[in-house]
Amino acid sequence: MTTRPVYGIALTLLLAASPAVAVERDASDADTVAIEMPEPKSQARLSAPGSVSETPEASRTSETNEVPKTPAAKTPVAKTPAVAETRPSTTEPIRRAVQSRLSQSFTATSTQKKTEKGALAEYYATPNQKLLWVDETGLTARGKAVIAEIERADDYGLRASDYTLPNMAGFETSASDATEKLADAEIAISHAVLDYAHDARGGRIKPSRISRNLDPTLNLPKPMEVIESLSFRSDPAAYLRSFQPQHPQFELLRKKLVELRGGGQQAAKPEKPKVKIPAGQTLKLGIADPQVALLRTRLDVPAGDNPEMYDEALAEAVKRFQAEHNTASDGAVGPGTRRLLNNPSLRDMGSPAQIKKILLNMERWRWLPQDQGSFFVTVNVPEFTLRVVKDDEPIHTSRVVVGKLKTQTPIFSNEMKTVVFGPYWNVPTSIKVGEIRPYVRPTGGWFGGGWNTSVFQRHDLRVKFGGREVDPASLDWNRVDIRKLHLYQPPGPRNVLGRVKFVFPNKHDVYMHDTPQKHLFAKRVRAESHGCMRVQNPDQLAAVILKHDRSWDDARTLSAFRSGYNQHVGLNRNVPVYITYFTMRVNEDGSITTFGDLYGHDGRMQTALLDGRTAYAEADDGIITQSIPRRRRSAPSRDRWERLLDF
Repeated sequence: MTTRPVYGIALTLLLAASPAVAVERDASDADTVAIEMPEPKSQARLSAPGSVSETPEASRTSETNEVPKTPAAKTPVAKTPAVAETRPSTTEPIRRAVQSRLSQSFTATSTQKKTEKGALAEYYATPNQKLLWVDETGLTARGKAVIAEIERADDYGLRASDYTLPNMAGFETSASDATEKLADAEIAISHAVLDYAHDARGGRIKPSRISRNLDPTLNLPKPMEVIESLSFRSDPAAYLRSFQPQHPQFELLRKKLVELRGGGQQAAKPEKPKVKIPAGQTLKLGIADPQVALLRTRLDVPAGDNPEMYDEALAEAVKRFQAEHNTASDGAVGPGTRRLLNNPSLRDMGSPAQIKKILLNMERWRWLPQDQGSFFVTVNVPEFTLRVVKDDEPIHTSRVVVGKLKTQTPIFSNEMKTVVFGPYWNVPTSIKVGEIRPYVRPTGGWFGGGWNTSVFQRHDLRVKFGGREVDPASLDWNRVDIRKLHLYQPPGPRNVLGRVKFVFPNKHDVYMHDTPQKHLFAKRVRAESHGCMRVQNPDQLAAVILKHDRSWDDARTLSAFRSGYNQHVGLNRNVPVYITYFTMRVNEDGSITTFGDLYGHDGRMQTALLDGRTAYAEADDGIITQSIPRRRRSAPSRDRWERLLDF
């Protein structure tokens, strides 16, 4: 057979005449370089779809003058996408414009703004970096969704007006400044989402600048983490919303806020009254009047034996209507209730003061972690109440006594580590100086003598100096600095801490404890301590905690409570403790419960948060010194020593 040499010659001529293959043989390593740097245009066709690239198998075939049986399968098509990655993105000019703007110097108004810009500059500095909110045609669906979410900020207790968003109305892709406008929009939205996330987690104000006694631990998001997370989130609006507190009470407050501002489901379908109630006398239980029949029709109450008689059923219907419309539920129809019955547009509008109170309490939920834990202890100071919560349900509740106005209980969070049965009380310096030393007085008149130190004996106080116990009557109190003495009270029936204390170490040096002054728990306003929290039924609190953590039964806890002497019981797992200041709660049925602004924090927060930030920024030493309404002074105690027990 003579055909094989003919085919071999033909193949040799074909390969020699093919410039594409000839070049590839001389530049067989160019494929790997092309992934890292753009190729010259003259070589771009080497990796184009359908080109032939030499492989070891093809080389062996040519040596035997044989045509490969399946050349299509040997074509390195997979290398084409690798080169395609280097092609400039259609949004790359926008990214470069963004990078240029972010690289320009600017004056940071706060550390937060400086950090935000640094994060954005780092993100957009990467070539071909993915834009988040725009493309060459304008706002993307992601950008529109995030803008819509930020515009609803007021429904979450923030202010949409605080966030600068781009106005893309009338944008033209063919305009000469289209790239610049898109870059500005990308930057504006990125700043807005970072500000929103920061504010949603409690960053609008620094609580400690409002009062030194407001010391929550804020968990503010890091701008770079937020921006990087947004780059791969399929629903950026939902991610942004997740920075809002997830606590059920926050959601109840939010819904009530929307309702009182005239929103909610009812706003979409305004009520149309069947009849109108004309002006007239106040309608109440027991009155017979022709208007009562109209009132029955208005509230869908059956007529009964006498349609014009205001009976119990109608009174209950009126009370329900009044409660739903945020007015006093007294069951009487006077001018105010008539206006609500006749004007459905007024049905959901709350008073400005009520709305402000909701906003302040929503802000305080931002001070708490998103996950408080499956088991924790919380004290709400204005409510004078302690709760132990397990799996989102309170399992123990008790009354507490909190700090006086001058010695406030601080608002903060920490972790309980120890329960101490039969504790010692180490007297704080403030009490040494202010409430013990003034009662140590000289005796003997002009001829000298000793010192009246009965305050120590009366309260079983001991004194140590240099680590050695000394008799207070033997000291020369003219020369002794009481601050350098160790004053303490041993365990016993007169100990101001009672039989047990609950320790969660903190810089404020406050804790929860028992007290011998049980009568204080009967008071409505229980602000009597030096800052610590005295707990009613502390044996029950100890039993709940130790059963959960140490599997103690009630009998073991009770035994330690009755006979323990400086017995420290360390917890296996620290228990979170949250000291809070909520002055409003929305109940499950939509009704509202309020508590007094014991320390005036509502007023100071309103000045800083709602009435404008100027007063907050200009406050002396960063502390707002708004005056607090005076409280009546309590009657002086008949026992001049009694206030020593107010620890």
